[in-house]
Amino acid sequence: MYDLLIRGGHVIDPANHRNAPFDVAISGGRIAAVAESIDPAQARAVIDATGQIVTPGLVDLHTHVYWGVTYWGIEADPVAARSGVTTWVDAGSAGAYSFPGFRHFICNASRVRIFAFLNLSAIGLIAPTWEFANLDYCDIDLAARTIEENRDMLVGIKARIDHNTTRGVGIRPLELARTLADRVALPLMVHIGNAPPALDEIVALLRPGDILTHCFTGGTHRLLTDDGRLSPVARTLQERGVLLDIGHGTGSFSYRVAEAALAEGLLPDIISSDIHQLSVQGPMFDLPTTLSKFLNLGMSLPDIIDRATRRPALAIGKPELGTLQPGVPADVALFRLEEADVTFYDVEMNPRAGNRRLVCTMTIVDGQVLPQRAERAPAIWAILPEHQRRILDQG
Repeated sequence: MYDLLIRGGHVIDPANHRNAPFDVAISGGRIAAVAESIDPAQARAVIDATGQIVTPGLVDLHTHVYWGVTYWGIEADPVAARSGVTTWVDAGSAGAYSFPGFRHFICNASRVRIFAFLNLSAIGLIAPTWEFANLDYCDIDLAARTIEENRDMLVGIKARIDHNTTRGVGIRPLELARTLADRVALPLMVHIGNAPPALDEIVALLRPGDILTHCFTGGTHRLLTDDGRLSPVARTLQERGVLLDIGHGTGSFSYRVAEAALAEGLLPDIISSDIHQLSVQGPMFDLPTTLSKFLNLGMSLPDIIDRATRRPALAIGKPELGTLQPGVPADVALFRLEEADVTFYDVEMNPRAGNRRLVCTMTIVDGQVLPQRAERAPAIWAILPEHQRRILDQG
């Protein structure tokens, strides 16, 4: 007897090459069976997924969920219930000084799965930026000890490298982050935006398995040539094995860059949200909205699901996630693919018309439906930039 049966849906599970109608059975918090037809009499409870898309729970590689302690952090569970994200990877909100609190008050207290990239800066993202301006916070030994004691949750190293975070210290924080990542044998996630340091300096320090997040930024680190074509650097990075991650956020996704890349056949390796106190208010909103933008740019539905399930799970060394393979944790998301006239925006509020969007109808974690509950109001400092607020308020 199964605990739960999801019946009649269209399964998209790139890890197992499934893109067809299947039923999904769950027992003991794990996927028990995936088959064309499973007798509902064999299940204690049945979810009718007719007309819906059934996917592995989404794995969002770039999030900020250290609520109440950092400038950026949201609370994961309420957003997960409406977005289908069952695995949240926090991108450097905590440094060594604050990671114990992150583990106890956030990871252990949440229904969803939470992993993290440890910020090289011991103070993490307590403030909007500037965490590397004082190199005294870059304590490699302390960071390494923190990782060794928390390898079940820490999956990599995070370094934001732009003109704000590295104010006055140049490329040195990334050199130190490189040393730390090599020492603990974990991938390095590097945020780009605006120089200095120069993009060439950043790229030189990236290795296979590392992650370049905000890869379609419109800032001065953008992967475009002066004539608006895709920079050869982008393809070189992918060929080297560096993963190109979207990390939409409030300031890091440009339609101009995305369209140039897709026009030349370069797809991002991973689509993540960079969800935080600002971006959750728009124009990013959530991971399904971000995925919908790429769907309307011409990427296929299986391709966008792949980049929010299997691929990010592999990037953090968790192949048991982002899949509906029998035996793995039963993390599942249900979506409607709505056909409607929708206007999407990049971070500069450049509009693009769309006619399809993914809308999450249910999130299941460890075989249990995640209940809907109210999301916390934005922090008093979480005020969108005026150019975004003005247009979103109109719509």
